[in-house]
Formats: sequence, C-alpha cells, structure tokens
Amino acid sequence: MSNILIIKHGSLGDIAQACGAIQDIFENHPNDQIHLLTTKPYYDLFKKNPNVSNVILDKRLSRLNLIYLYSLMKEIKKYSFSKVFDLQNSSRTSFYKRILFPNAVKEKWSSSETTLPKDKSKEDFDKESVLQRFEHQLKSSGLNTSNVTNPDFSWSLTDISQTKNSYGLDRYIVLFPFCSPHLSLKKWPYYNNLIQLIKEKFENQFKIVVAPGPNEIKEASNINAICVLDNGKALDISQLSSLIKNSSFVVANDTGPAHIAAHLGSKGFALFGPHTSAYKVSIETENFKAIQVSDLSKLSAGKVFERLKSSLSVT
Repeated sequence: MSNILIIKHGSLGDIAQACGAIQDIFENHPNDQIHLLTTKPYYDLFKKNPNVSNVILDKRLSRLNLIYLYSLMKEIKKYSFSKVFDLQNSSRTSFYKRILFPNAVKEKWSSSETTLPKDKSKEDFDKESVLQRFEHQLKSSGLNTSNVTNPDFSWSLTDISQTKNSYGLDRYIVLFPFCSPHLSLKKWPYYNNLIQLIKEKFENQFKIVVAPGPNEIKEASNINAICVLDNGKALDISQLSSLIKNSSFVVANDTGPAHIAAHLGSKGFALFGPHTSAYKVSIETENFKAIQVSDLSKLSAGKVFERLKSSLSVT
C-alpha cells in the first residue's frame, strides 16, 4: 500500500469542480491511502469525502516563514508519498514541488506543468475548460477517467431539516447576489428587481431566500429576501450545499455557490459578464446553465426572469 497526495487549496467553486478528479484518483488507487492537502476553510469539509483517507492542513503562511515551511514540509515528507496530484496548479504548489521533488516528472508529480501537451504553451493550454484540463492531467498521468468531467458534490450534503422548518421553507428559489469585493465585474445589480418580478408573477408559489457568507451578512439586509442563517451565523459549506440541493431554482453570480449548484445537479443558471466564459470555468450541466453577456449592467431583470420562468416551466 502506498500513500498518494492530492493538493487542492480552494476556492469554493474549485473544490466542487475538483471532486470528480479526486474520485478518479481514488478509483485508480484502490489499495492505496489518499491524503489531501488543503486550507482551513475546506479542512472539515474534506473529512467527509469518502474518497479521502486523511486531510492535511496547510495554513498557507508566508513562504518567508521558514519555521512554518519547515514544519509543513516535514509533515508531508513523513508519509513518503509515492505520487502527488497537484490539482491546485498554483505558483505556491510549484514552489512546494521545487522543495519536495525538484526534478520530478509526471510519474511522480502530476500537475498542469508536468503534463503540459507538447504542442501547446501553458498560455494556450489554460484557455481550455477547467475540467478538460483536469482530464488531460489525469490521463497523461496514466489514470482511467470516468468522473473528472462530471463532478458529483453530493458527498458534501447534510441534514438541514431543522433550518428549513425554522424558516418555513418548502418550495423556494435561492439567490446568490454576492461576490468578492475585488471581483465587482461578476456582480449583477438587479436582484431586487428580479425578486419583485418573481413575487408579482408567482405570488406565493415560491419563497425567495439568500444565504450569505460570513462577510456578506450585512449586505444581505439590502436584498428583499429571506436571509437563511444558522443561529445568526453563515451556513457552513455542507449546510449551504443542502440548501441549494433542496431548492426549486438557483440564480447566482459566477461564484462558489453557482459551481456547487452545477455539480449537485440543481436547476438554475449563473450570470456571466466579460470577466470569463461559462465554457472556461466548466459550469454548464444538464440542469444548470449560464447567461453570458458583454455587460451585466445592461442585462435586465425582465430578461433574467423570462429565462427563469421558462426553465421552471411555470406559466
């Protein structure tokens, strides 16, 4: 039995996307122990993943913090990993490779760099969709792949019946009008207008809810919807996943919850401006689609509502 390491630090949407690759790695190493290196926000979540034997915490402190770096490298080395799958493919994980296995090729350290197609530059390769890049990485590393392009995030679910009962949630539409402050290009500005249209047309058929993150609770007070919290705190990732899974429909900016919805098989769509494309981030599935426009400020609430109404098949 060997020890296999997977590196996946984040972010939330990336975690949902990577779970198919993680499952394929697990299924290709049935007699090995799968360890996963991640960051604090996802440490407890990955402990629930049935394809992972052990979770290792990376605090991601400064690379100049030599004491921490030495401690982390010592922790990693003690497992004598026979292979590393770098699913983060960041400058930080490349830095780890230079310390741990400086001359390693794809047979030892699988990354987008070590498995880069010979006929493509890194710049050109990065234009491919996220899941296609993962699939190429795993296949180039000798793995059979059956899950990587169809991630299933259902392992993250938990029982939220008490929360649903406390808010009286039966049929509901969940909206995610938030985004990181430095990514304002992703933010569609007309959620309250959309809410008004839903209430006017559907009357009491659906409740409308939002589920803000820890830093979004104050902002949520500006949205005319039920704010779902857990004893005044933001839902954890498993609770959030379950709220999404049990919903009738999801409308979101291009953020982590949109990717969770996509890879839970939920019905809904994400709104995309010029910052990237739905193709590149691999968000569209059978039930979850995208509305892509050149300027989100020019996408009217009426157009979004008509798409929602059509998708729900409600007259």
